[in-house]
Amino acid sequence: MVQKSLLDHINLPEDLRQLKAEELPQLAKELREFIINIVAVKEGHLGASLGVVELTIALHYVFNTPEDLVIWDVGHQAYGHKILTGRKDQFETNRQLDGLSGFPKRSESIYDTFGVGHSSTSISAALGMAIASQLKGEDRQHVAVIGDASIASGMAFEGLNHAGVTNTNLLVILNDNAIGIDPSVGALKQYLTNVKKGTQKQDNIFEALNFDYSGPVDGHDLSQLISELNRLKTVKGPKFLHVITTKGKGLKQAENDQVKYHAPGKFDAKTGELIAKSPTSQPPKYQDVFGETIVELAKENEKIIGITPAMPTGSSLKYMMEQIPERAFDVGIAEQHAVTLAAGMATQGLIPFCNIYSTFLQRAYDQVIHDVAIQNLPVVFCLDRAGIVGEDGATHHGVFDLAYLQCIPNLVIFAPRDAIALRNIMYTVQLGINFPIAIRYPRGRGHLLDWKTPFKALEIGKGERLKAGKNVAVLSIGTMANTVEQAISDFDVSHYDMQFVKPLDEDLLHDIFNSHDAILTLEDGTVVGGFGSAILAFANRNGYKQTIEVLGVPDTFVEHGSVNELHQLLKIDSEAIKQCIKELLFVLNNS
Repeated sequence: MVQKSLLDHINLPEDLRQLKAEELPQLAKELREFIINIVAVKEGHLGASLGVVELTIALHYVFNTPEDLVIWDVGHQAYGHKILTGRKDQFETNRQLDGLSGFPKRSESIYDTFGVGHSSTSISAALGMAIASQLKGEDRQHVAVIGDASIASGMAFEGLNHAGVTNTNLLVILNDNAIGIDPSVGALKQYLTNVKKGTQKQDNIFEALNFDYSGPVDGHDLSQLISELNRLKTVKGPKFLHVITTKGKGLKQAENDQVKYHAPGKFDAKTGELIAKSPTSQPPKYQDVFGETIVELAKENEKIIGITPAMPTGSSLKYMMEQIPERAFDVGIAEQHAVTLAAGMATQGLIPFCNIYSTFLQRAYDQVIHDVAIQNLPVVFCLDRAGIVGEDGATHHGVFDLAYLQCIPNLVIFAPRDAIALRNIMYTVQLGINFPIAIRYPRGRGHLLDWKTPFKALEIGKGERLKAGKNVAVLSIGTMANTVEQAISDFDVSHYDMQFVKPLDEDLLHDIFNSHDAILTLEDGTVVGGFGSAILAFANRNGYKQTIEVLGVPDTFVEHGSVNELHQLLKIDSEAIKQCIKELLFVLNNS
């Protein structure tokens, strides 16, 4: 006899609460299969959501959501939550243009109580909600779910520290699976490991912070979870539940290779095997250009240090960690610490390459200014995932870095147009600089197969003419130069790769403005305060009157979709450039 599907009849948590407790393990099995079958084809973050299937079911079964508030940290693990809260039929659109967001999002559902994407925000947000409920006299439950990697971040500790001196109705659930995207690191990880093994002899750190601690409990045992959550509903004040889960639970390959199956791409839903991409030779990912180049340079220069906050695989610093481990550091989800650690090293004559995703450097802005730039320390910031990153959406696009960095004195900003330029700037800075520099490059692959050319030192602050033409000059920054090359093949216009946003190559700019009637700038960052704004400011300072068209990301948050789709929507693709050039030439020819 074929067992009837439970998930088919569950659209909202109120439907879930109609089930008998003994039916929930079957629902967990179906929910896992549902996630696996869709993510196998549509792609997305797999392992984290598989690991919290039972916890997700238990939370919505025990608590009266959305009246009771559940806040997920980061949101990689929230697929099951979305499926159970009215979005099952739309889940196949997850992370696609105009589809569901890959993360909890307040505008998407009343069950998404707080928008997330970056780590370690859930405790502070939930505490804020709990205090608000207390002030308004509302009897509600407030639950923050946070992982063992995220709870090691400074912001999470700030939230715990404050919560411990309140009497708010707050429950913090630690989803402890010993991994974030890469394995968790640091002393807290060892502490949690000792707690799980029963060998921890020191005082309980969470009890010391005035939390009512319980656990560890098996995060895949629904009866145990439900029993403990029901008990904690009756406990007053801040509570802490330590839950042990397995990332990727229910898919053998995802359990065995948790790093790869965090976001595995397409795979066979039945076997779990990854679907191999085309075996033809491909240009390298920019992260791998960084990773291979820093190893190559560090083997010759013992002063080079590599630092990343919890992204050794995503940044490819893992290559240096494998080959030169004593000089490569994963500091965990601690961007502020990473920047000031690099600053401290720089004071002692080392050459720190601090590799942080562009969108995550936003979390360490004060440290960039206060600890690095004011002291003019030669820290090398390598900003991966700059520009439009695609399906992860608004929280992850690295579109603000040019704007928020170029106002900082002493800081040099460089954007390589290809892998060779990235190698060469890394080679140049390790020869010796007396200023900090930010090197920004995008997610994904370049276009060069033959990229390991001999190193060449670059002149700081110098741009380059890539094509000579007349009337119109196109000025690009970074890998957008390749988009320009595609767009201008049929036009007799000039193209310049400015390379440095700061300092600008003013000698080259004077030549450009003195020999062209119109200027077009292109960037994959915000036009407010970005590269184009710097060109406009230069023209204004020097009295140039040419028409200047600025193409870039408008003053809005960009949602999720493929990079190509988003470039088209933002009108920074080759077709948009062609159209802009045509319009400029039409005006010039008819004036």
